[in-house]
Amino acid sequence: MNDSITPLVTNIIIAAIILFGGIWLAKRIKNYIAVVMEKREIDALLASFTSNIAYVALIAFVVIAALSQLGIQTTSFVAIIGAAGLAIGLSLQSSLSNFASGVMIIAFRPFKVGDFIEAGGVAGVVEGIQIFSTQMRTGDNKAIIVPNSNITGSNITNFSAKDTRRVDMVFGIGYDDDIKKAKGILIKLLEEDERVLKDPEPVVAVSELADSSVNFVVRPWVNSADYWGLKFDYTEAVKMTFDKEGISIPYPQQDVHMHTVEK
Repeated sequence: MNDSITPLVTNIIIAAIILFGGIWLAKRIKNYIAVVMEKREIDALLASFTSNIAYVALIAFVVIAALSQLGIQTTSFVAIIGAAGLAIGLSLQSSLSNFASGVMIIAFRPFKVGDFIEAGGVAGVVEGIQIFSTQMRTGDNKAIIVPNSNITGSNITNFSAKDTRRVDMVFGIGYDDDIKKAKGILIKLLEEDERVLKDPEPVVAVSELADSSVNFVVRPWVNSADYWGLKFDYTEAVKMTFDKEGISIPYPQQDVHMHTVEK
């Protein structure tokens, strides 16, 4: 009787040591992973998710090891876990795709919170980057939740990535107007605006002899924060100055010639 009880008690004690020791070790490993990822300045959300996944996997391993020590067959148990994991993975295929994309966004950082981007078919300011989705705010203050797979599956344009931007504008004048005078006005207005950077030097040039106008391209460089302000103010200044100086800004028009046919 005692001979049969002793091995059972021994196995229970060893299983308990494996279980509680394994739980203790799993917590230590979880905390270690979190600390290492934090030191490497990896996003806190990704660090927390990774450490928790590692903890759950270690606990599952420890529980199986403890049950095996008690003589319980764990082969079928492992097979059930594997089958359940496969079924869950297939049913959550799209979510797993968003998760993988979220990890890529957080790890490679093509943009950060506060950047103005165009991605996934929408444009706006990034307000939050989650594991499965990215929250953006449009210019008219609408919140948009974009699945991360939509973002990584398309081109990403980050308008805030660089400190400076080039403002591309086109202005047309009539064929009867003085080209040199118009060009001088465009250059002078750029020189009078303190937001226009001296380096790179702005470009003002005739770009096209269009159907009803002679078109100038105006391409000044500004700090990214001044982009829209300069574009709006400069466009208004050009219109007002052209009107004052008698330079026309033509609009599309057609001449219709009528011929009288005698019977």
